[in-house]
Amino acid sequence: MGQPKSMDLTEPGASVGAAASEAKPSKSRWWLWLSLIAIGLVLAVWYFRASRTPSEAANPSAPATAGKGRGGSGGAGIGNFVVPVVVATAQRGDLPVYFNGLGTVTAFNTVTVHSRVDGQLVNVAFKEGQLVHEGDLLVQIDPRPFQVQLEQAQGQLAKDQAQRKDAQVNFERYKLLFDEGVIPQQQLDTQGALVGQFDGAIKSDQSQIDNAKLQLTYSRITAPISGRIGLRLVDAGNIVHATDANGLLVITQLQPIAVIFTLPQDQLPQVNGKLRAGAQLSVEAYDRDDTQKIATGKLLTIDNQIDPTTGTYKLKSVFDNKDNALFPNQFVNVHMLVDTKHDLTIVPAAAIQRGPQGTYVYAMAGDNTVKIRTVTIAQVTGNSVGLSTGISANDVVVIDGQDKLQDGSKVTPTPSTGNTGGAARASTSASAANQSAPASPKSSPSQSGGTRR
Repeated sequence: MGQPKSMDLTEPGASVGAAASEAKPSKSRWWLWLSLIAIGLVLAVWYFRASRTPSEAANPSAPATAGKGRGGSGGAGIGNFVVPVVVATAQRGDLPVYFNGLGTVTAFNTVTVHSRVDGQLVNVAFKEGQLVHEGDLLVQIDPRPFQVQLEQAQGQLAKDQAQRKDAQVNFERYKLLFDEGVIPQQQLDTQGALVGQFDGAIKSDQSQIDNAKLQLTYSRITAPISGRIGLRLVDAGNIVHATDANGLLVITQLQPIAVIFTLPQDQLPQVNGKLRAGAQLSVEAYDRDDTQKIATGKLLTIDNQIDPTTGTYKLKSVFDNKDNALFPNQFVNVHMLVDTKHDLTIVPAAAIQRGPQGTYVYAMAGDNTVKIRTVTIAQVTGNSVGLSTGISANDVVVIDGQDKLQDGSKVTPTPSTGNTGGAARASTSASAANQSAPASPKSSPSQSGGTRR
């Protein structure tokens, strides 16, 4: 009998194990997908809640209940979160109104010194950059040729005076002879004319003497004004002429000194009105960065026309410049005080926030919470803002940390060091300015577009 054929039979245990091994990866993938979906939902919820804070802070009119979803109680933040902020106290006072412009320092007077006579330059009595006073000796031109001319004119004068004396004596004799009938009238008249000729010659000689003395004076060149000498243009030993184009040196007057600056033509009526009323407008010159005050002066005059290409007009101010802080052709920022806004509530500029509903501030309320107050800006000067409505004096406002706040947020306030220093300085400067310039009628906030900011 033949042996039965062998058949490959799969063991039951083996098939079950293989099926289980194939099912396990599929099951693990489902758990992985479920975990990723759960994580995504958590991140979406967190992002939605986090993005609501700035939008609610930017909308002061949002109802207070909108923040309850974050913290659960009146917008106090998630889990009653307390926001640390810096606060300042509002003050009552005055703010000055400044018109700002770009200016260039110019010498009050500039003189190019020329020689008025021809000759050799024998002495240079100044140093480059030296400060000189009017009448100080600058250069000396060789005076010997002019001294010789003076002596020649004096000798000719002496000769003509002697001849005139002789002619006068003869004229007196001719008078006696004419009275006795010895000489005719013609001879007497001729002698009298000769005396007159010598009188004219003496006057001419005297003018030659005066001219020679004047040339001697011109050979000694002195400073026509007080000021600072620039670089030397001609060295000693050179022959100079009265017709030289460049001159010998240039003197610029630094005390006082002028600053010419420009302002928009829209501001001309207010400035011109002040000048017509006899007010003395104060002008301050600041450095190129507009951070440090260099000098204080006064407005001198306004140009007689507006530049049509730029729509601006020029103004000239004068500064004493006792410390020589201003230098010709120096670029400066000019702040001109034209008015003063009185009885405003002054807060630091950092307290002002802007949103769809306008300008507002976060003001401290009871229990260390903040409330949104809509305010009206009347004047901005430097880092100080004058408010006409919205808050009162001694109210405490937030100046740092507003990005995390909303209406009703709990805060931890920290007083600012020197928080109202800018406001106090502005009020002080305005009071000092009022002593020299009367206050004009108050202008609306829209008229303060060119004020110092």
